[in-house]
Amino acid sequence: MAYAWLRKSRAVGLNMKKGFFLTLAFIASCDNGSSYEAVTDDRSGAPQATFQWKLVTTWPKNFPALGTAPEKLAELVDEMSAGRLRIKVYGGGELVPHMEVFDAVSAGTAEMGHGAAYYWRGKIPIAAVFATVPFGMTAQEMNGWLHHGGGMALWRELYEPFGLVPLAAGNSGVQMAGWFNREIRSLDDIRGLKMRIPGLGGAVFQRAGGIAVAMPGSEMYTSMQTGVIDATEWVGPYNDLAFGLHEVGKYYYYPGWHEPGTTLEAIVNVDAWRGLPKDLQAILEVATRAINQDVLDEFTAHNNAALKVLVEEHGVELRQLPDDVIKAFAEISRELIAETAGDNPLANRILESYRDFADNVREYHAISEQAYINARDIE
Repeated sequence: MAYAWLRKSRAVGLNMKKGFFLTLAFIASCDNGSSYEAVTDDRSGAPQATFQWKLVTTWPKNFPALGTAPEKLAELVDEMSAGRLRIKVYGGGELVPHMEVFDAVSAGTAEMGHGAAYYWRGKIPIAAVFATVPFGMTAQEMNGWLHHGGGMALWRELYEPFGLVPLAAGNSGVQMAGWFNREIRSLDDIRGLKMRIPGLGGAVFQRAGGIAVAMPGSEMYTSMQTGVIDATEWVGPYNDLAFGLHEVGKYYYYPGWHEPGTTLEAIVNVDAWRGLPKDLQAILEVATRAINQDVLDEFTAHNNAALKVLVEEHGVELRQLPDDVIKAFAEISRELIAETAGDNPLANRILESYRDFADNVREYHAISEQAYINARDIE
């Protein structure tokens, strides 16, 4: 079970060792521009079918990490399949509107999409759990739950009625709390504040007295600039610097209580998925696993350097959210998450699985990850 995602590659002559090193080779190539040799298996010599897919995203075209992830995915799949599966990537708004990716792939307008599950919360409330939960699991923990804790099977069961096959395809790690044009000294400063904030975090913010506004990332800058919103969150320094949010936001707050480890998703139309030979299905699964890790690695590598630029070169005021605000958000989060599943049996199974895994991994991380970080910081 532990290596099922790699063992599938044996069907196409990619044994576990080759699949593992191919994945590593791609991840390395993302940074140094090196190329690698695609592995193919055509023992029969018969012509092999080729496929041309469209992939639509919620992100701006080629935006760092988020927008480049589907481009890297398409490149990797092309190389691994020796051109048998080619994917053309469309940025948000190019082929379909940013927030219609789910419906477009479900309807077969595009074979594939890339976004985040919390964007579909209005359609499937519990879907947000597969992106991130306020005060919930980190990227490392989410990956453990999805790939070794039963999370992926539940995710696929949830999307099955919509004709979609989900795959984890990136993670931001812990995000920032966001950009504010109003100083936050207490919970009173949240009341009436208009903030672009999606998912369960937005629901918590709303219940705390704020006004959660839904909008694609492409509209954030102008909305902040014109006062349509008072605050916005996006991801973290690496992406926020690229968006120029320091030009329209005065205070940069942390920690990202609302998004402690946001999983990005690749969704595949089920008919398109079933139309692929088993070897191409395996290639797509291995490629998304590689991208899932690569996105997290990219954010980890660049966030702090970008933060220094924001603070030291642009004079951004870095602030920590007050303890009473964090405490209030945490209390509201527990209440709201408990309500999210309602009386839906599948939603309750998802929530139970998430909680059980989170409780279990948190217990060990208290004496491993957390204890080590605390010890490392002792002077």
